[in-house]
Amino acid sequence: MTGRLGRAVRQAGAGGILAIGLVVALGLAASWHAAQTIHDGRRDQAQAVLDRDASLSEIAVRTEIHRYLDTLRTIASAVGSHETLTTGDFDATTLPLREAGLAGATSLVFTVPASDGQVADVQRYWRERGATDLRLVPQGTGREHQFTIFSRSLDGGAGVPPGTDLSPLAEPTAALNEARRAGAPAVSDTYVLLRDRGLPAADQQLSFVLAAPVYGVPGADGERVFKGWVVMGLHGQDFVGGVLTAAVQGQVEARLWADNGGGRATLVARLDRPGRLDLRREITIPIANREWRLVVSADSAELGGTSPALPWLIGAGGTGLTVLVGAMLWALAGGRRRAEARVVAATAELREAERTARRQVALLNGILERISDGVGVVDEDGAFLVHNPAAQAMLGMAADVAGPDHWQEHYGIYRPDGVTPFPPSELPLVLALDGRSTDRVEMVIRNPGRPDGVWLSVSGRPLEVDGRRGAIAVFHDVTAAREREADLTAFAGIVAHDLKNPLTVIAAHAEMARDALSALPPHPGEAIDSIERVSNGVVRMRRLIDDLLAYTTARDAALKPRPLDLVELVTDVVGQRVNHLRVRPDVYVGPLPRVEADPAMLRHVLDNLVGNALKYVQPGRVPKIDISAGPAGPGWIRVEVADRGIGIPDADKPHVFESFHRAHTGQSYGGTGLGLAICRRIVDRHGGTITVADNPGGGSRFSFTVPAASSLPPTLAIEESELATLR
Repeated sequence: MTGRLGRAVRQAGAGGILAIGLVVALGLAASWHAAQTIHDGRRDQAQAVLDRDASLSEIAVRTEIHRYLDTLRTIASAVGSHETLTTGDFDATTLPLREAGLAGATSLVFTVPASDGQVADVQRYWRERGATDLRLVPQGTGREHQFTIFSRSLDGGAGVPPGTDLSPLAEPTAALNEARRAGAPAVSDTYVLLRDRGLPAADQQLSFVLAAPVYGVPGADGERVFKGWVVMGLHGQDFVGGVLTAAVQGQVEARLWADNGGGRATLVARLDRPGRLDLRREITIPIANREWRLVVSADSAELGGTSPALPWLIGAGGTGLTVLVGAMLWALAGGRRRAEARVVAATAELREAERTARRQVALLNGILERISDGVGVVDEDGAFLVHNPAAQAMLGMAADVAGPDHWQEHYGIYRPDGVTPFPPSELPLVLALDGRSTDRVEMVIRNPGRPDGVWLSVSGRPLEVDGRRGAIAVFHDVTAAREREADLTAFAGIVAHDLKNPLTVIAAHAEMARDALSALPPHPGEAIDSIERVSNGVVRMRRLIDDLLAYTTARDAALKPRPLDLVELVTDVVGQRVNHLRVRPDVYVGPLPRVEADPAMLRHVLDNLVGNALKYVQPGRVPKIDISAGPAGPGWIRVEVADRGIGIPDADKPHVFESFHRAHTGQSYGGTGLGLAICRRIVDRHGGTITVADNPGGGSRFSFTVPAASSLPPTLAIEESELATLR
C-alpha cells in the first residue's frame, strides 16, 4: 500500500500536487464565498423588509397626523363661520369627532384670549351664549390669559374644565401664540396634559396639543377678525400604538422622538419588540412648526426569510465536496510531461502579462512627466506614491513629506486670501482619503521654493487599487487667471470712481438750477420737472454703479468668515432700515443662532432682503417682516426672511437671482436687478444655497443657508424691549 502511494506521488510530481492544492483552495473559497453570499443576501432581504416597514410607518404617522391637522382646520373654519357662537353651535360642530377614530385624541376645546381688564366682559359675553356656569379664573396678572370656553371629550375621559386659564402652561401657550402669529395650525412641545397630572407617574403619557386659529368671516375691508383657537390634546403613546401597530404588524420596534424647543430631543412613545435589534432606520417627519423623528429597529435574523444556519450548511457541504474532488484528482494525477507542459505554458503567459504591464507603466510614466497639470497620488497613510514634475514645480518643493498633518506647514498651503493657513482636514487629498470627491478647490502655495506664491485649483478623488485605499489630486495653476481678475476688479473700481465724479457734478448743477428756477416768479414748472428727472437719473446711475461694484466684489473679494452673532447683525440691519421711517413696519425676529460667515457680506445679504421686504408692498399698507432661523442639516443654519408684500410671479421665481432680472418690470418699483444676484453670489461663496417661495400668508419667503458656528451657545432671541424699538 505504501509503495503504491509513493509511486502515485512520484507520477504526479510537484506540478500535480500544486494543481490539486489550487483546486482544493478554489473549491473552499467558492464554498465559503457562496455561504457569505447567502448570508449577505439574508441581510439585504432584512434591510429591504425594514425599509418597507419604515416607509409604511412614516406614511402611517404622516398621513394620520395630517388628518388630525386637517380635522382641526375644518373645525376652526366651522367655528369661525358662526357670527354668534353658542354652546349648541359648538356641540353640533364637534359631535362628528366622537366617531372620527382619532387615536390618542383626548379632548377638543375652544379657547379665547383676554387681558386682565377683559376677564369680566369675556365671562359675561360667553355666559350669554350658553355657557351659563362659566367662571373664568385668571392665573396671575400682567399677561394675556387663554381661557377655555367650550370643551368636548374625545376619549370618554374628563375634558379640560371650561374657564381654565392655559397661560401658565408654557407648552400650550407657545403653540397658541405660534398658531395666531402664523395663521396656521401649530404643534406644542411635549408635556403632561393638565387632566393627566393627577394620575400615577406610571400611567402618565407625554402628550402634545394641536392648536388652530379661529377667524371670523372677513369684513368689508377684507381683514379677518381673530376669535380664538380650537385646541386638541393628543396622548403620544396612544397615538403611536393606534397608528403603528397595524402598519408594522409587530415585526419591528418603533420609537417616536419630538424635537422640542431649544434643540431638546424627547422620547414620546415606543412600541417594543424583543430580539437583537441590529438594523435601524431614522426618519424625520415635519409636522406643522415642529419635526418628529421616527426610529424603526429590527432583528435581521427574523427578517431574513431563511434559516440562519443555511449559510453554515452551504459552507460545510461545499467543503466536503471540495475534499472529495481533491481526493479524486489526487487519485487521477499523473503524466509528468503534461504537467510540465502546462507549467511552461502558464509561465509564458505570466511573462507576457508582465511585459504588457511594464509597457503600460512606462506609458503612464511618460504621460505623467509631460502633462502640464500636476498629479499627486497618496496611499491610505498619506505617503506620496506619485508626484509628477509639474506638481513638484507648482509646489516648489523637491522633497515630499508623509502625513496630512504636516502638509500645510511643509508646502505652505493657505486659503485664497494668502494669509489664513488651509485647515488640513479640508485639503482635497484628505477629503478624498475619507471617500469624498472635491472639484476646483482654490488655495495659495507660498514657501521658499515659491516665495511670491502660486494660486492653484485642486480637484481630489478617492482611489482604490488591489483593495488598498488611496487618493489622487490634480493641480492646475490659475495664478495668471486670478491676476487678470484682480486687474479687472481694480479697473472696475477706478471706472466706477471716474463715473461717479461727473455724476456728482451733474447732481450739484441740477440742484443749483432747481434752486435758481424756484426763485423765479412765476415758477417754471416744466423746467423744474425736467431737472427733477435729471436728478432721479443721477440717483439711478449711482445706484447701478454701486450694485455693479458690489456684484464684482461678491465674486472676487477675499472671504473672511468668523463666528458671528446673528442677533446683533439683524438688530443693526433692521434698525438702520426702519428707524428713520415715519410709519414703523411690523417686524418679528425669532430666535437666532451664531453662524460662521463674512460679516460684511452677510450684512449685505440681510440688508438687501429686508430692503426688498420694505419696498415691494402695496401702496398704503404697512410692511410686515418675519426673520427666523433654524438648523438645515449637520453644520448648517437656514435663515428665512418672509414678508407680506406683493410677492413674485411663478414665472419669475426661477430667474430672480439672475443678473439684471426684475420681476416687476413696468411697475413703480425702482431697482437695478442686481440685488438678488449679489445675494446668491455671496451665499454661493459661503457654500450655501438661496431660494424663494410664496409666503403662506401672502408675499414672499426668502431662505438661505450659511455654515453654523463651530461652537454654538444657547439660542438667542431679540428682547422685547429691543423689538419694540424696531416697530
